[in-house]
Amino acid sequence: MSSKLTRDQIAARVAQDIPEGAYVNLGIGLPTLVANHLPADREVILHTENGMLGMGPAPAKGQEDYDLINAGKQPVTELPGCSFFHHADSFAMMRGGHLDICVLGAFQVSQHGDLANWHTGAPDAIPAVGGAMDLAIGAKDVFVMMELLTRDGQSKLVAECSYPLTGVRCVSRVYTDLAVFDIRSDGVTVIDMFGDMSADELLRLTGLPLKFSR
Repeated sequence: MSSKLTRDQIAARVAQDIPEGAYVNLGIGLPTLVANHLPADREVILHTENGMLGMGPAPAKGQEDYDLINAGKQPVTELPGCSFFHHADSFAMMRGGHLDICVLGAFQVSQHGDLANWHTGAPDAIPAVGGAMDLAIGAKDVFVMMELLTRDGQSKLVAECSYPLTGVRCVSRVYTDLAVFDIRSDGVTVIDMFGDMSADELLRLTGLPLKFSR
């Protein structure tokens, strides 16, 4: 298989597409890495669902303040002008359409943009919906950041989700270690491929009728 992007490289690729002045929520897990790759000359206002607007990147080692954390309980930094507010106000921002982009992890994304990221349905799995449902319906654009294949080599980009849904037809773009996919009304379009990944190999891995922008 072709060379893959590392998790930090996927995060950097997501950061590349976040425009100046955007209000953005970074979901728990992999998406938190995006904060460390936003260009210093671009103003992006990061929101956390636990009640902070104006979050900065992760602190340097030894400079952590565990009273200052994101929704995933990871230490973060403050940018000039940041603000703090009640958890309920934070969810009002999410549900009220005030976020331009949210970046979420996923177990599966369907070709129609359905999102499954809170529960695998396994009897021993611990459900963890958090604010994902609110973000999925509230943000203007939902970006998903994930590795394309499971440990068993199955594609997480699927025709139909087999796991419980977080949101229906909500995902607009999927960033993976092998390619970037746009979810459009006429199907899934590949807008970027990495390493020596080929169109034929990507078609084989996903089993979907993909389109290619180049």
